[in-house]
Amino acid sequence: MSNDIEGTAAAIRDMSIRGAGKIARAGSMALADFARRYSGTDMERFLSDLDSAKRTLLESRPTAVSLWNGLHATVRGVEECRDTGEAASLVIANAERFSAQSLEAVETIGRIGAKRIRDGDTVMTHCNSSAALSVIKTAHSQGKDVKVFATESRPWRQGLLTVRDLHQAGVDTTLIIDSAVRTVMKRVDAVFVGADTITSHGALINKIGTSQLALAAKEARVQFYVCSETYKFSPMTIFGDMVTIEERGSGEMVREGEIPEGVKVFNPVFDSTPTEYIDAIITELGMMSPGSVYGTMVRMLGERALRAE
Repeated sequence: MSNDIEGTAAAIRDMSIRGAGKIARAGSMALADFARRYSGTDMERFLSDLDSAKRTLLESRPTAVSLWNGLHATVRGVEECRDTGEAASLVIANAERFSAQSLEAVETIGRIGAKRIRDGDTVMTHCNSSAALSVIKTAHSQGKDVKVFATESRPWRQGLLTVRDLHQAGVDTTLIIDSAVRTVMKRVDAVFVGADTITSHGALINKIGTSQLALAAKEARVQFYVCSETYKFSPMTIFGDMVTIEERGSGEMVREGEIPEGVKVFNPVFDSTPTEYIDAIITELGMMSPGSVYGTMVRMLGERALRAE
């Protein structure tokens, strides 16, 4: 196994690489580098080694369907290649195309979503989503006076990355603790969050605490928008597969000796937000309702891709 594959997988597991889009691009480019360095000429062995590399990367973050879709886009068509040279070239080209399209999608989402922010609006965001931040920064760059409440996003405090990014862009930003969401929501005009996975029926799987924002927004009659590239739509859920909610170690929440022995710690990374709490999903294809996800997924991927393992 390539050191780059193992290294990328480790970086995804230990959160050195964060964010669904960044994870997907990192995994895709790791496969490209694997193909670039591959020296064997046996096609069957190449396909086996490539599949092993792909599975190693997939196991590093089971909830993020962006990684699944990115890796499958990277290896698409490789089995039809005549030799390892052609196959490696295809993997590299696929990876470069996916990475470019992924970055372009974030910019497009920013332009579309910014239309939902009015001059003088106060918005809220959660965790550290490139797509959601693109919306906010685009609105700011258009000259709109935008104020932002950003959650700290425990336990990894990705909200600190968000406030640094927004502050650098010149956006008026306030950091809040996660449990202050309901208190602050009465001062908010709209909520913009990212996505790790969107199921075929339009439910959102995202950073733990996202459903809390959605519930508070619903209660306060505040618009709740999900900013998501379409490669975060999960084709596996069409056929009944459940989304795995990753759990991480207790060391992220408490240090040794801080709580009595025998007290359990539950540390889920993500939660699920039902469709009825989502006003719209902002994608690079435009704004859509949660109910439009299934049809979009089928049109984009086709039956063969949807059934890929």
